[in-house]
Amino acid sequence: MSDERHGIGVLVVDDDFMVARVHRAYVERVPPFKVVGVASTGEQAIAAVDELRPDVVLLDLYLPDIFGLDVIPRLRTAGHDCDVMVISAAREADTVRGAVRHGVVDYLLKPFDFEDLRLRLERYAEQRGKLRGTVVRSQADVDRVLAGAAGPAPLPAALPKGMSVETAELIQRTLRDCPDTLSATECATLTGISRVSARRYLEHFHTIGEARVTLRYGTTGRPERRYSVNGRGSGVPVEDEARA
Repeated sequence: MSDERHGIGVLVVDDDFMVARVHRAYVERVPPFKVVGVASTGEQAIAAVDELRPDVVLLDLYLPDIFGLDVIPRLRTAGHDCDVMVISAAREADTVRGAVRHGVVDYLLKPFDFEDLRLRLERYAEQRGKLRGTVVRSQADVDRVLAGAAGPAPLPAALPKGMSVETAELIQRTLRDCPDTLSATECATLTGISRVSARRYLEHFHTIGEARVTLRYGTTGRPERRYSVNGRGSGVPVEDEARA
């Protein structure tokens, strides 16, 4: 395992040279990740893990010599505890279930774009950071890590026109990770999108029951709308305010 101060080491495994090259370029655009090696077969992947000791393996399943999922138990038998993120065109439910049984940290279907991979890498880095210490402080910490490993809660099949799944997942993850409430302005700062866009997504989650809105009153002006996942946060609920 690499020293995290110097980045999170990644091994890219794909039998298509050009695809591996694209994946490598994607990974290297997401700090603190760095590609430590590339392999094109299962045997090469096993040897590379033994030599390079990456933190995470981006593993294609359709390899010329070994099915990708069969690489994982061989890594474990050899004593390697690197994480594995599957990146594959394999859509069979049995394959996905098999990946889950083997303990993969994520499963990303091809084809995908940079934003798809970036979101998953950032989520992985976040969960990895939560387990950096030797002791987990509370059950809440355990729950947050397990929730992150399972990925964000499912999004509705169809978002309103003009909304993207990637941005919706980003807003959803930001809401989930906030310990209390946040405003549209704070959400925009955390996610790097505009305040108007942040508020639109937050209001959408409120409309479908995924987020709670409370009002925070100041000394002057209109109350500030603050958002949280349902069951968390403090303040005057919008529904209660309407009845007041």
